[in-house]
Amino acid sequence: MYTVFSTFDVNESKADEVIEIYKNRSRLVDKADGFVDFMLLQNDKRKGELTVQLIFETKEDYLRWVRSKDFQRIHDLEKKYPDKELAAVIPKVSQYKVVVK
Repeated sequence: MYTVFSTFDVNESKADEVIEIYKNRSRLVDKADGFVDFMLLQNDKRKGELTVQLIFETKEDYLRWVRSKDFQRIHDLEKKYPDKELAAVIPKVSQYKVVVK
């Protein structure tokens, strides 16, 4: 298994708005080969810190996803989001191979 965390900070007043966006996400990644799971995590102490966790069967599956047209389409839409502050958010991405489960 392979997991990817994309962590970003937003103003705490906008955290609920971002959560709603993810509740209504396109779910295109769910159809990607090797996709296992998606989660949006919120830091318990810092409400504006959010983390997207994606789990894939393999690193190769994940890399195919990030090179796909669907991935590009989703991220192009994010850049066009009307709230310029949210559209400018750049996450810190960390990638991990699961070694024990």
